[in-house]
Amino acid sequence: MEYSLLGRSNQQVSKICLGTMTFGEQNTEAEGHLQLDYAVSEGINFIDTAEMYPIPANKETYGRTEEIVGSWLKSRGNRDKLVIASKIIGPGAFNYIRPSLNFSSESIKSALDNSLKRLNTDYIDLYQLHWPERRTNMFGVRGFPDDGSDPWKDNMLEILQTMQELISSGKIRFFGVSNETPWGLQRFIHLAESNHLPVCVSIQNPYNLVNRLFEVGLAEISIREKAGLLAYSPLAFGTLTGKYIDGKAEPFSRLLKYASSPRLVRYNSAFSQEAIKKYVELAKGAQISPSLMALAFVNSRPFLTSNIVGATNLSQLKENIDSINLKLPLDLMERIEFIHKTMPDPAP
Repeated sequence: MEYSLLGRSNQQVSKICLGTMTFGEQNTEAEGHLQLDYAVSEGINFIDTAEMYPIPANKETYGRTEEIVGSWLKSRGNRDKLVIASKIIGPGAFNYIRPSLNFSSESIKSALDNSLKRLNTDYIDLYQLHWPERRTNMFGVRGFPDDGSDPWKDNMLEILQTMQELISSGKIRFFGVSNETPWGLQRFIHLAESNHLPVCVSIQNPYNLVNRLFEVGLAEISIREKAGLLAYSPLAFGTLTGKYIDGKAEPFSRLLKYASSPRLVRYNSAFSQEAIKKYVELAKGAQISPSLMALAFVNSRPFLTSNIVGATNLSQLKENIDSINLKLPLDLMERIEFIHKTMPDPAP
């Protein structure tokens, strides 16, 4: 396993992070524990979860993923050897979680305390905002939705002050963002530096062969400000494995579970499918598993801190973790770039 520094801290995290959003939906507690055991045995020390998981989110399963991770932590007794990341939900149609889904100090503290209980731990290493409270272009929206109706009032300084309070109390160690824009990331960093508050150590955004928008604006900030990418959906919801080409899908696949989700729809457009086919054919022509090529590409990025992989079984997880050992040859990287230049970012 390879390791990276988490932002400006001295905390080392594995370059492969185990994502857990299937635990409690596509994976049972026992299966989740097996995945966690295997990941740790392969050198992974970084586990990512969120209060809203599993996905698809609903009232009946809310918080179940953190509970599964928490039961594993309690039974294994290895908490001090791991870096646990979780996230507070942003605004949306999830009022079964809290009446007011915002990032007020009260909401953050309430969400954190509930996550700590579910996770059976006294602290969370990396606490992240799952998505911005303000209206902005995320989850597949290309243009900025500036219609003047956003009720958001700038509370970014107050958020950082709350994070400082939580760090001082020992309940969290680091602060991070997710699904954030260049403006949001840079502003959080500027406010933190100007007011001697916790600097954002990471940004968890989508990044894969068919969605490389992170490279426009965010990559430079990430490198220069040492706020590395925690890449999610590195396989574009599994589509870059090639198993969903031409509409093929097993009955319990993610493709069917997320059929109406905008997060998956962007990977199912005709343009996206055409690009995915080209990448899959390229990998097969090079006699490399399409999954391995896609993950190894993400692993090679200079702005990457950790690549968040998820799996529904151990064989998938093994291949995902094995990607850390694959270094793509220069000629293959050049052919990847050729496809990207001719079909840039079909799935933002």
